Amino acid sequence: MIRNTIVLFLITFLLTVACTSVPVTGRRQLKLVGDNNLMQMSFRQYNTFLNENKISTNQQQTAMVQRVGNRIQKAVEKYMTEKGMSDKLKGFEWEFNLVEDDQLNAWCMPGGKVVVYTGILPTCKSETGLAVVMGHEIAHAIAQHGNERMSQGIMQQFGGVALNVALMNKSEEARALWMAAYGAGSQMGVMLPFSRKQESEADEIGLTFSAMAGYDPREAPEFWERMQASAGGNAPPEFLSTHPSSSTRVKNLKALIPEVMPLYRKAQAN
Repeated sequence: MIRNTIVLFLITFLLTVACTSVPVTGRRQLKLVGDNNLMQMSFRQYNTFLNENKISTNQQQTAMVQRVGNRIQKAVEKYMTEKGMSDKLKGFEWEFNLVEDDQLNAWCMPGGKVVVYTGILPTCKSETGLAVVMGHEIAHAIAQHGNERMSQGIMQQFGGVALNVALMNKSEEARALWMAAYGAGSQMGVMLPFSRKQESEADEIGLTFSAMAGYDPREAPEFWERMQASAGGNAPPEFLSTHPSSSTRVKNLKALIPEVMPLYRKAQAN
């Protein structure tokens, strides 16, 4: 009985000290994996992915991806500095690459390692549409959603113990958990899904960053409507999905537009 009480206390203590706040929204989240571990794994996996996949040779499209990435990067750094959270970007080595792949996909690993797939560009339609995508994916990284879902997976698979041992030994279980959490090199549907709350949070944070970068936030609802059309209307009902339904997402984004329009106008004036 005493032993069980001690274990329960340790788990409660661990969950308490392992909580952190999400930038912009302030939501509390679970964070069990250290930033140094994540950065090292991220950079290694990112380089492996680039070596195993074809980087686009389309100079115009590649330049657009890098231009959007650089502008959002500056917006992120400005926001974090103004809010006294620049320490959360420590160790970031931003990189933006366009990869030849027909998937409607993009992602951002810890440390600012971004990949955009060529398959999503027609749906983006413009540089502003691309900014919606990249802002959303970078928001996932800034909000440390991957760390959060990886931490949740660790609690399930490792029981919250021996985490550092698992990561240091680079066990297959830990590697599989990493790949599932961040989806690098995975086919669609293999990676652990972000929760509805995380997706909505990334929409809000991404819209803030892209507006600060000088991209019109009014494009965001239109992009997600095009995304729904590109998916062929095959998305499951909202109550069966971890993603907000297209109509809910569009409604939420439209409600956020008045809040971020001043940021966009300020960026346009500078």
